[in-house]
Order: sequence, then structure tokens, then C-alpha cells
Amino acid sequence: MAVYTEVTDGMLNAFLAQYDLGEAVAFRGIAEGVENSNYALRTTQGDFILTLYEKRVDPADLPWFLGLLEHLAQHGLPCALPVRARNGANLNRLAGKAAAITTFLPGVWPREPTIAHCAELGAALAQLHQAGADYPTARPNALGPAAWAPLWAQCRDHANAVEPGLQATLDHAVASIIPAWPTALPHGQIHADLFPDNVFFLDGKISGLIDFYFAATDFFALDIAICLNAWCFEPDYTFNRAKSAALLRGYQAIRPLTQAEQSALPLLCQGAALRFLLTRLYDWQNTPEGALVTKKDPSDYLRRLTTFQHMLDGADYGL
Repeated sequence: MAVYTEVTDGMLNAFLAQYDLGEAVAFRGIAEGVENSNYALRTTQGDFILTLYEKRVDPADLPWFLGLLEHLAQHGLPCALPVRARNGANLNRLAGKAAAITTFLPGVWPREPTIAHCAELGAALAQLHQAGADYPTARPNALGPAAWAPLWAQCRDHANAVEPGLQATLDHAVASIIPAWPTALPHGQIHADLFPDNVFFLDGKISGLIDFYFAATDFFALDIAICLNAWCFEPDYTFNRAKSAALLRGYQAIRPLTQAEQSALPLLCQGAALRFLLTRLYDWQNTPEGALVTKKDPSDYLRRLTTFQHMLDGADYGL
């Protein structure tokens, strides 16, 4: 989450007039994240999140995203539910941008994920994959392997300014990971960005899954690899096998992995690390001055990538 587009009181009131949500009581920007402009909104009817879509989100994809949220919520997943205006639309315009209001979810995201958090996360991820199985339309992953080489081309010339030697390291990673990428694994709707700050906990249980704006139709095991990147490293960048094993146990208790998925997991973890390294590198170089946004250090994912390049057996992950 972030704030790139400012919304005045007059603009907000005119926007809210389309909804049966009462009057605005409090309104503030949320600085975490890097993709869209997000605001915490309190009205006389309750608490909500207002999102203005920008940057990498294609407006043509928004009905798919919002429809997926509604679909998953109907299947019992604790997802933020889009609020429909009086005319029935769950997507409108604000400050020249596509915008939506979603329900507020209670809970707190874990700043220091534990083994128990990882087990809960694994189970929720498997439930998400199962619940999305009958969502009727597909969306290609805009940040899958086909996007990595072009994205790297945009960042390559200035990579060594972020960290010496980064250019050569990523030249090698792009050249080795993409050609080896699997072509036939179980697939369906995935979240593709389920970092700890997108998962809320309340009383030890998951109370909210948010920020589905990278969701796509792709390999289920890629979603797992993304979570292993995001949840299973310690502050010193050591990989916590106990957390990984708990996440995988939680997942497989609901949806067992195939042998092909287990064999592909080390490469998928490298690819997931590369994907976030590249997008963070791009944002590091291109975030506009003055934006209320927390830029994330791409070097974090260089260390994850390097670790995964030496973890080539499923036992390394707790399988």
C-alpha cells in the first residue's frame, strides 16, 4: 500500500455520495507498500479501505481482481469485500483514477512471523487455491517469467549502483532460471504477493487476506515459493527450515503437493526471489520524488536468491 495520488475533502465527499456508507469521519493515507494509493477511511457506517489504482495495475484487469475477491469471500476466505455503489458498480473513478472501496478486516500482520504463523499461512494458502478452482476466468501472470528479462533490461545499466556486482549476478540468474522454468504443473488462481503485511492475525488465527492486485492464474507451487521467500527468512537472511516445514505441512494437510511440484520447488523459489528482486530494483530506480511510499531494498532479495541457489533438495525445505 502507498499514496501516490492525493484526495481532497471535496473529492472524497463527492465520491462517497455514490455509496450508502454515510459521511466521512476520518481519512488518512497508508504508506506501506509500493503499488497503489491506499487510504484508511472511517465513515458514520464503519471502517473501510479506499484504493486508487495506478502503476503496474492495468485498469482492464480490475473487474477480474474484484470479482475474485467476491468469489473467495463467498467461499469462506477472509478477504476484503468490494463495496458496491448504489448503481451496483464495485469500481468507480476518483481523482482521474479507477478506485474502489473494500471492507476493513480486523487483526494485525506479524512483524516477526513464527512457526505457528507459517503453519496457519500454509493452510490458508491451500484453502485459497481450492476456493479459486471454480472462478471461471483466467488471468495470465503479468509478472511471470516472460516479464523478467524485459524488466531486467530496464534496470540493468544502473544495477551496480545499488550493489556492486549485481549486474553480473542477475545476468547469470536471468539466463539460468528462465530457460529451466517448468511448463506443466498444477495451476489455478494464486495470490502471488502473500507477504506477512498482507495477512492479518487475530487470536492466533488468520483474520484477513488482502492486496490481491497481483493475483493471476499460475502454478500453485509458485505461490508457495513466494511465501517461502517472504515468511521463512530471519533478519540475518538465514533460511528457517522449521518455518518452511510448518508452512508446507499446513498446506499439504489440505492440498498435497504432487511429486512434480516438490521437484520444481527449489527452482520456483529462485524464480520468486528473482521476480521480487527485479520489481524492487525497478521501483528503487523509478519511484517518483515526493511520493508517500516506503521503498523496499532490492538487496534483501539478492540474499534470498543466493541462498536458494544452494538449496537444491526438497529436504532443505522440510519436505
